Amino acid sequence: MRRTLSPFLFITSLAFGGVLHAADKEPIQPITAAKVANPAMVELGKKLFFDPRLSRSGFISCNSCHNLSMGGTDNIKTSIGHNWQRGPINSPTVLNSSMNVAQFWDGRAKDLQEQAGGPIANPGEMAFTHELAIDVLASIPAYRSEFRQVFGQDKLTIEQVTRAIAAFEEVLVTPGSRFDQWLMGKKSALSKDELAGYQLFKSSGCIACHNGPAVGGNTFQKMGVVEPYKTAMTAQGRSAVTGKDADRFNFKVPTLRNVELTYPYFHDGEAATLTQAVDVMGRLQLGRTFTPDENAKLVAFLKTLTGKQPQLVLPILPPSSDTTPRPVPFD
Repeated sequence: MRRTLSPFLFITSLAFGGVLHAADKEPIQPITAAKVANPAMVELGKKLFFDPRLSRSGFISCNSCHNLSMGGTDNIKTSIGHNWQRGPINSPTVLNSSMNVAQFWDGRAKDLQEQAGGPIANPGEMAFTHELAIDVLASIPAYRSEFRQVFGQDKLTIEQVTRAIAAFEEVLVTPGSRFDQWLMGKKSALSKDELAGYQLFKSSGCIACHNGPAVGGNTFQKMGVVEPYKTAMTAQGRSAVTGKDADRFNFKVPTLRNVELTYPYFHDGEAATLTQAVDVMGRLQLGRTFTPDENAKLVAFLKTLTGKQPQLVLPILPPSSDTTPRPVPFD
């Protein structure tokens, strides 16, 4: 059963000092800062995340599609892969992705480590193979030394690579949003319109799918509940994994954390703005047409979910050796 506050209780809480601002009274919980258990592995994972040599072209890295300067996305409808290939689906943000029930829009990877190996070997993305990726890394003396330090063995494996990348991605969380500050009791953190937007977010039913610390990411839902969603994209959603027709067009509910940074929206990237996304979701998922004023208040609330972005020092990648396989940027 989902917990929501009645309008009376909500207004009363504001009038009497915000006693209901406590996080455990709300269906959304604050994000906590990441705890780094293995700094050396995280640092190795950061290098691998930014290293384009894990791609056939020597040009595409994890950060190409999940740009940490742009909300962990690339801000285009579908990503650009090897030889300028058009990606099949919008790239979701890597920020707070450790909170997802599974990875990819269809949930085909159970966790970040399993996800990390997919793009490397995908011919439409990084277009490499796991074997060639290991050959490249093993040919670089500084990488061999760092892998040995982190994993305690001389042999490099793809499992080590994906584990390190996942360890880095797990620390990419964004606490400290203005909404989190409000949840923790700072009444002045939100404006009147932002608070009204949050109340509308709850009362109209958005909260049924967008809840928890990530404000989403924890369930799969059908795109187009009240009205069919029309798209030229051929992605079938969860049914491509389960083989069940009932799962057709079911996609992982995206996190709304940092949503003002992660445009365009939906699995096909067809909603260019938050205003457009709110309108479409209201009509197709809730059977409700928001007025311009309601839409503006919802958008105002959504923008309060932008948290503190990861503050990174770009890694200096170790140089290739004479034996390192050379990139093939043009086939």
